Amino acid sequence: SGHGKFRGVVQIGIKNKHKVKKILIVGLGSIGTRHLEVIKELFPDIKIFALRHKSIKDSEVAEGIELSFVNVKEAIKQKPDMAIIANPSPMHLVIATDLADAGIHLLIEKPLSNNCEGVSELLSLSSARNIKLMTGFNLRFLPCLVFLKKQIDESKAGNVLSIQAEVGQNLSQWRPASDYSTGVSARKDLGGGVLLELCHEIDYLAWIFGRVQWVIGSLSNQSNLNIDVEDTANIFMGLKAKAFNNNNIDVVLKMDFTRLDISRNVTVIGDEGTLKCNLINGEVSYYCGTKGCWEEIFLDNKERNYTFQLQLKSFINSIESDCEPEITGADGLLALEIIQAIRSSNVQDKKIYLD
Repeated sequence: SGHGKFRGVVQIGIKNKHKVKKILIVGLGSIGTRHLEVIKELFPDIKIFALRHKSIKDSEVAEGIELSFVNVKEAIKQKPDMAIIANPSPMHLVIATDLADAGIHLLIEKPLSNNCEGVSELLSLSSARNIKLMTGFNLRFLPCLVFLKKQIDESKAGNVLSIQAEVGQNLSQWRPASDYSTGVSARKDLGGGVLLELCHEIDYLAWIFGRVQWVIGSLSNQSNLNIDVEDTANIFMGLKAKAFNNNNIDVVLKMDFTRLDISRNVTVIGDEGTLKCNLINGEVSYYCGTKGCWEEIFLDNKERNYTFQLQLKSFINSIESDCEPEITGADGLLALEIIQAIRSSNVQDKKIYLD
């Protein structure tokens, strides 16, 4: 499907089915439950355990879970080969450290934590224990973004001059069945707010276009949502792009919890044309400067679990093949460093440079 050298990302074979026999899922909220569905579908023979923050009756244990624990030491006794950490981000590090210490490979949902503190130590521990640690930026497996990266690498639009990215959806519509104000996204103590909750954008911009050199951030509460975190972020970034004469590329990134329509897209303006990627419907279109018109060049609208399936296969593959995960712990730390710089810029009202 025109994926060229990225075909490997999209079709991953598991070389050796033996190594991963038991998986521990930490947290069974909406994202933990999604991971549970994906494991059951792809690898029905794998035993799945759960670590929850509170005790639940046996009758309430989710279908497909062998045993449920509230104590990490009890969970470790089951000797899981890997763990998926899907509890609120401020609680990631303490659990991840215990699991890494026990030699358990880690797929940690984004963001790795709610700030940078202690993350480097976890990465060092994982390295010392020969633990694979992957950050769960599943959008890197989204076919339209993989295709967009290929177009950028091949200079489809010429030299990139600027980038506009946007992501927004009204928080009250995210999970209509539950009260948004009590959820992770709405609460500072659980790692909420648009910056942490929507940090996929921060990750994929650095992944596709290059290192972030500086940021200017403005964070605010523009709505009457019942939350104690920012609902709007307007961010300027300067990217030191690898492929384009080392020009600094200007990026404008808008994030919000307020808009009633759902938006997730990125526009890449080049000196030979413009690329637009709509992450909601999986479409990439191209405006050719010489032809003077738009054309759709890619469309692949996969169902929601697809990127999680590829992410899981990719991570298990890194364990089986003893190779670096496609998305590393360092990638997760980088996103947090950028977020920290954006927060500093907002407070200090100035441009913040990253090392």
